[in-house]
Amino acid sequence: MARYLAIFGTFARACLVRDMTFRANFLLECLTSLGWMSMNLAFYLLVFTFTPEIGKDSGWTREPFFAFVATGMIINAIVQALFMPSASELTEMVRNGGLDAVLVKPLDAQFLLSMHRVDFSALANGTVGLVLLGWAVSRFSTPPAPVAWLVYPLLILCGVAILYAMVIMLAAATIHMVRNQSLYDFWFYITNFSRYPAEIYAGPWGGPLRAVCTFVIPILLVVNIPARVIARPLEGDAWWPVAGTVAAAAAALVISRLVFQRSLARYRSASS
Repeated sequence: MARYLAIFGTFARACLVRDMTFRANFLLECLTSLGWMSMNLAFYLLVFTFTPEIGKDSGWTREPFFAFVATGMIINAIVQALFMPSASELTEMVRNGGLDAVLVKPLDAQFLLSMHRVDFSALANGTVGLVLLGWAVSRFSTPPAPVAWLVYPLLILCGVAILYAMVIMLAAATIHMVRNQSLYDFWFYITNFSRYPAEIYAGPWGGPLRAVCTFVIPILLVVNIPARVIARPLEGDAWWPVAGTVAAAAAALVISRLVFQRSLARYRSASS
């Protein structure tokens, strides 16, 4: 483990040096990302001028909902910074034979393929998310319990793990398809479901969709459960979703590992 942490640190330093070599581009990427997020926040503020909460009797009033949004920003910033840049390069590596060079290295292929690039500009949204979370929590009528702050980072890691597993499985599809330029598109479509509280998925269409996005593709657990831990008291049945999220994260990592290994077993060299 220490060896892999050291190697990842080397990757991160190299990427930081590269980003700082082109500072203007780095700053522009940060500003573009922050601008997009500012427009989203402005939209949510506009929504709350017409309604006191998101979803009838859901409890997601303005401050808890902004804690929800902040949680999503933090989780997505980590995934976008650490995993997506590397995964998006896999298509070209399969086509030009770069994957061959990865497979002969004395390191785990999944580690190399998913963590060799770090996009530091993506962390700008995570910084804004931390500030927004602090603002929202400071305006709660009842502050979160100390145990909530202990569980919250664990659930953030679980959310990151679930999204990482999805990235790995999408990247594994590239090995079969050779050309998979829709990775980012599909990623955007599927993660859209996690941007809103689970309570809004109700009715004849919303109910089945909520079940699928909770028990089949656990995308609704990624943001909803950690945000709920902060916004609502942790007591009684509230612990079951926490345990379920931890179990879902562990299962997602195992399944994604099996899928990736199976895909590598079917890979044929670009020169063959």
